[in-house]
Amino acid sequence: MALLVAVLVSVLCSVKALDNGLARTPPMGWLSWERFRCELDCTDYPDDCINEQLYMQMADRLANDGWKDVGYTQVNIDDCWSAMQRDNVTNELVPDPVRFPNGIIGVAKYVHSLGLKLGLYNDIGTKTCGGFPGIDGNYQLDANTFASWEIDMIKIDGCNGNVADYYQTYPMFGAALNKTGRPMIYSCSWPAYISGHGETVPPVDNTTLAEIAESCNLWRNYYDVQDSWDSVEKITSYWSRPYLNYSKDALLNVAGPGQWNDPDMIIGGDNGLSLSEATTQFALWSIFAAPLLLSSDLRSIDPEFKALLQNQDIIAVNQDPMGKQGGWIQKVGNSETIWMRELTDDNSIAVVLQNTATAGFGVYMTFDPSYIPQFVRGWSSNTGFKVRNLVNQTDLGTFSGKGFKDLIQPSSVGMYKLTPV
Repeated sequence: MALLVAVLVSVLCSVKALDNGLARTPPMGWLSWERFRCELDCTDYPDDCINEQLYMQMADRLANDGWKDVGYTQVNIDDCWSAMQRDNVTNELVPDPVRFPNGIIGVAKYVHSLGLKLGLYNDIGTKTCGGFPGIDGNYQLDANTFASWEIDMIKIDGCNGNVADYYQTYPMFGAALNKTGRPMIYSCSWPAYISGHGETVPPVDNTTLAEIAESCNLWRNYYDVQDSWDSVEKITSYWSRPYLNYSKDALLNVAGPGQWNDPDMIIGGDNGLSLSEATTQFALWSIFAAPLLLSSDLRSIDPEFKALLQNQDIIAVNQDPMGKQGGWIQKVGNSETIWMRELTDDNSIAVVLQNTATAGFGVYMTFDPSYIPQFVRGWSSNTGFKVRNLVNQTDLGTFSGKGFKDLIQPSSVGMYKLTPV
């Protein structure tokens, strides 16, 4: 048996697991976990439990409320969808027959009928984080099952696996997905469980971000987002990298078409963020070239949050085909940070002015072209440029010399597209 396992590992790991041509821009859609967690009580919580009705209703909202029109196409089922045991005869994973009476394939066909795509969840180890059956070595069996259910995206967590083996097991499952012939975006939680998250030198557990990018379309690097501003700030702090170090910083330069760092879900529209804080998260996730996976209740989301998250100017930055992740270019004191990301069109850049102060009415922040690293195309310290305010979707005019300034409120941002003239 040991010899057979060794041969299987050798064969599967000799294949470059990621060869699917998918996720050329960061995936966009809706994911249930942050909002709905693992609620199994459909008697007391009929509108909020993990069942097929929840996902079909969210699919309806994506299709009918303008979300699909601006790019949100994924409906992603997270943990707690399955029965507690595999099928006794086939050993296949089985959806909970009460909560998913039409099976996952029934949800998939409904979602596909609306022009959307379905995602699913599991764990590389023995059990999922919620205690349901994990992949547990059934790589090809489970990949074939997901393909037969017409899954379009699969998230594989790492709660209950052998972390030291993730450099083998995650690529093995990726190879199994490819072998099915069905295109499935592969989301890995691999680096979130590695000490140093794949950025250490020498690598911990044989893991580097470059190697993860060879096996996964996107990957969770860090802790789960919670419904709080403190949680968003902690994740932002981990993603805070000087853009001047782009060529040397693995978190920055690993990202690109088909391979994305994932700071976790967008929580604007839930209970934990003000509109200014939600704007900050949405703007920075777009600078980070991050997946935009909403986790609010789209059936009751407030109009101002809906308008923010459907802002096509900000979404265009997130979806820019160049795919370069941005970083910060200037910090002033303890509360002012200027971020940028390179864009495809006409040497344009996206800029975010962030004020993390929590008191007062705001502060005027100034952007100057001299802050831009010299390797960025089309810019010098005296470049003139046009400015578009992406949050308000207004053109601010042409600036030169010392740049431009704007009043940024506490715990908020301004976001702009700058185009050289």
